[in-house]
Amino acid sequence: MDLLPLFFKVKQKTALLVGNGVSATRKCELLLRSGMAVYALDFETDLEHELFAHALKAGQLTLLDKAVNLNAVEARIWSKLFVCVAASETDADNMELVRLAKHHNVPCNVLSREDLSDFLFPAIIDRSPIIAAVSSGGELPIISRLLRSKIETTLPHKYGRLAQISSSLKANVSERINNSNARRRFWESQLEGRFADLVFTGDESAAQKVFLEALDKQSSKASFSGEVYLVGAGPGDPDLLTFKALRLMRQADVVLYDRLISPQILSLVRQDAELINVGKERSKHTLPQESINELLAKLAKQGRRVLRLKGGDPFIFGRGGEEIETLAQHGVPFQVVPGITAAAGCGAYAGIPLTHRDYSQSVRFITGHLKTDSAELPWQDFVQNNQTLVFYMGLMGLERIAKALMEHGMSKEMPVALVSKGTTRDQKVVTGNLETIYAVCRASEIKAPTIIIVGEVVKLRDKLAWDQ
Repeated sequence: MDLLPLFFKVKQKTALLVGNGVSATRKCELLLRSGMAVYALDFETDLEHELFAHALKAGQLTLLDKAVNLNAVEARIWSKLFVCVAASETDADNMELVRLAKHHNVPCNVLSREDLSDFLFPAIIDRSPIIAAVSSGGELPIISRLLRSKIETTLPHKYGRLAQISSSLKANVSERINNSNARRRFWESQLEGRFADLVFTGDESAAQKVFLEALDKQSSKASFSGEVYLVGAGPGDPDLLTFKALRLMRQADVVLYDRLISPQILSLVRQDAELINVGKERSKHTLPQESINELLAKLAKQGRRVLRLKGGDPFIFGRGGEEIETLAQHGVPFQVVPGITAAAGCGAYAGIPLTHRDYSQSVRFITGHLKTDSAELPWQDFVQNNQTLVFYMGLMGLERIAKALMEHGMSKEMPVALVSKGTTRDQKVVTGNLETIYAVCRASEIKAPTIIIVGEVVKLRDKLAWDQ
């Protein structure tokens, strides 16, 4: 992250704007609307516009004489400045302002020159007191504008009024509900429920009545209960999360996550949620599974909303069933949110359909985490025509898997694909056949997590690969 978004209180602070034209006019409007006093040099615009006329009359906008150069300005107002904006059509004037700003330690923005700017103006969504801002880091401002438009459509114009009314009721909630987790849940229920709807429709008296009735009911409850959300995070691409997964991720008070959960997905959980890494690697467990099961129950019994975030789908080699068994034994309520399992996600992103009318009418998901070299798996059942095999966690046992399939009658020419870190920008796919795949794997230095796809459908990758 190259930029840190901050919201400064700038009312009654002072800015210097140098330049003219449409861009300078818009920046001056923004500075004035934020409550800043503006000194403007070489500023030409419609001064009869209501905003500028009022600012001039109130002394909020001061026009400097065109004859005044930047060096003359220095002695008069540099000590007052909070920021300055270079919007001149002449590069030399802009560079001179940058030089003086650095000399006086005043942050400077140069329009359309992020490389020279100390700060950038974002695209702003104003629902005062709610303010949202979007920036592309100056790389492509049109992206910021497009994102602003998308956000605009999702935020009703009365969101600011909702914030004002809610703020006026904040003391009532703090007085009636002592527990912070309970307060958070109450606010979430109101801001996403009937109370908010009534504010948006303009019926504020009815909204306050609904709010206070809900508060009476909530504060009369003797206790509050926790819950566990068992959520499948998919194979890696954050865009593959479900809407329900995202909603619960943003509600959770504490998050227990596996090592396969990417930083991009973790960044989507609520910012103040407690994060606990319970990730497991081969022969290296941060927490034993039994301890994870008990910790989920313990945290929920404390009244917390607990997110158990698992890669792929929690019920496909994810031991999610064991976790909710423990929760059921403890009487802890839970929800399960399926995720896209690695076989489906990695196969799709590698251009390998797991079933196909001409090649495969069935697919089997198999754990490749072999505990012994002999691996007590029903190998004979795997050697069938028109079938696709997908081995999870099988990279370490790849040589044994290939040999076992050939020993039980599968052709050594059977196509095999290895998909490493599937659906992510680091995805890597290598192909071969049962006889060659181990050597191919060693030569490519492919890394876990990797799934193994065995079957005639692998031949289709040459035609269908799209995410390369």
